[in-house]
Amino acid sequence: MCGIQAPSGHEVGMTQFLLNYINSQKTNWKVQPQIIYGEGFQDCIVLVFGKPKTAIYAHIDSIGYTVRYHNQLVKIGGPKCENGFKLIGNDSKGEIICELKVDEDDNLTYDFNREIERGTMLTFLPEWIEDDNFVQCCYMDNRLGVFNALKVAETLENGMICFSCWEETGGGSVAYLAKFMYEKYQVVQALISDITWVTEGVPHGKGCVISMRDSGLPRRSYVNKIINIVKESGMPYQLEVESSGGSDGNILQKSAFPIDWCFVGAPEADVHSPTEKVHKEDIKSMIEMYKLLMEKL
Repeated sequence: MCGIQAPSGHEVGMTQFLLNYINSQKTNWKVQPQIIYGEGFQDCIVLVFGKPKTAIYAHIDSIGYTVRYHNQLVKIGGPKCENGFKLIGNDSKGEIICELKVDEDDNLTYDFNREIERGTMLTFLPEWIEDDNFVQCCYMDNRLGVFNALKVAETLENGMICFSCWEETGGGSVAYLAKFMYEKYQVVQALISDITWVTEGVPHGKGCVISMRDSGLPRRSYVNKIINIVKESGMPYQLEVESSGGSDGNILQKSAFPIDWCFVGAPEADVHSPTEKVHKEDIKSMIEMYKLLMEKL
């Protein structure tokens, strides 16, 4: 999945991959979900299992760059920008592998043997690195969040999974997904399956992170309910308190619907770079925590 181009606004590659994967694998899942997509949902996908009480949100877009005029680039979301980063894309003239250039005034350009057509979207060249403890590649945020949702789907009996778009640029699909889940299914609880940061308070290898807050403020009674469920299970977990950053949860909080949400995800190093790095034990912890919460909430 890390090799699929799907920057915000052009998620169709991930949408097609997910539809193909879901349709090929769903017969092996414990419950056959209703698959909702297409008209009215843009590039989003919603899976409905049994009688849902809680929804998982996993955004399928990534950060990247848009070609402007001549050799200029414009950011999509907040990618890390360093000279020499390899970028890939396609225009009508063929495949592109070029280099990012950053000058002393932080102007962004590309270095390629021809002019790239304006409007072309470029993303990091994926390079998968794996050892006994870590996986490293671009777009762990949020391909791992999607991977987590797909693993939970294998045994999920009651719940919803919403594969959303535009998260990296501040939302754009969550408002209508929230309306759908609330009005049609009366679901008022959500978990945000996304990837957070390794910080001085959140190290690698100590378990999945339950975020108590970032730039958004989830309702504390709901967060406490999640913490208590996990604490009683005895599984490892970490608590996060941040003043910045955001997710699909922020859009849920600003929606017109009384939906509680909490960001629950593994921590990564080198955020929004070509070398995002996550500990394997934290990935396992995330999957097991989601399975527990979808059963108990």
